[in-house]
Amino acid sequence: MKFGVFDHIDSSGQPLARQIEDRLELAEAYDRLGFHALHIAEHHSTPLGVAPSPSVFLALVAQRTRRLRFGPLVYTLPLYHPLRLAEEICTLDQLSDGRLELGVGRGVSPLEIASMGVAPKEAQAMYLEAFQVVMKALTSRNVSFEGRHYRFDDVPIILEPVQKPHPPLWYGVFNAESTEWAASLAVNVVTNLPPAAVRVITDRYRAEWSKLGKDPGRIPLMGVNRHIVVAETDREAMEIGRRAYRKWFQNFSALWRKRGVALPGNIAYSEEFDGIVKSEQAIAGSPRTVRDAIARQIAQSGANYLLARLAFGDLSLEESLNSAELFAARVMPELAAAAVS
Repeated sequence: MKFGVFDHIDSSGQPLARQIEDRLELAEAYDRLGFHALHIAEHHSTPLGVAPSPSVFLALVAQRTRRLRFGPLVYTLPLYHPLRLAEEICTLDQLSDGRLELGVGRGVSPLEIASMGVAPKEAQAMYLEAFQVVMKALTSRNVSFEGRHYRFDDVPIILEPVQKPHPPLWYGVFNAESTEWAASLAVNVVTNLPPAAVRVITDRYRAEWSKLGKDPGRIPLMGVNRHIVVAETDREAMEIGRRAYRKWFQNFSALWRKRGVALPGNIAYSEEFDGIVKSEQAIAGSPRTVRDAIARQIAQSGANYLLARLAFGDLSLEESLNSAELFAARVMPELAAAAVS
């Protein structure tokens, strides 16, 4: 069982430079406290993401940490020139001495894709072609490719990643059908769904992995992503969570509200913190309460990786640091020990 951190880097209301510095201080804390990895989102035209260029932020993380793995979850491939992105990936892997975790996807929000001048109906085809080009660029010394959206003829590839054949891959999933592709390429997966729905995905992933004859002990990470607030008491944690989530949900829904479009069902959250605590998409409480809730969810979901959202909405640096320190000192050790036994 491993524990990582996920961060939208949504607007806290602070000046941007101050917020970015706070997030970098948190990254240093995650490094010190023994978290496996920091995963950050990519969002555009919305306060849900005020660090919309993952490579820029992650280059700073590479310099401020020593052990922590990190990466985008995900790079929105239709918005990139694939060869240029491959160069950024190699640079980050080199800067960090092989600590990059590479998340890829087409982009969860068609509104954001459209705001960047890409037709949402073309995003899936562009993603599939771009992914092929990026993989070729990471694993060979030249790239030739002929597709509908991208064409390259014997392009020399100068940069290479530290990790061979490429950094570990990550993909966000909402349904079990995606696991066939993920298992075939040993892709780590993550979902925001409630535990029962996660179980359908993890069971299918294990079945696909077994069908391919692969070692069950080497199965990739199958993660669940949860808003988490840890405090000395349940009451304090819930009060902090309710306040901060209100700001996060405003950020989350801002572009959809502006366009007058309903939130799609596969990414919808309750408008109130109590609602996502009830659906088990958030956990708040004392270390014991959080530890027991996570243990229960892991057993229900079959996941082997937990991504904690420890910074969201208007949580202060001190509040997020306190959650991280309590989580690392009084939640992670017992859960890790239980997983081993």
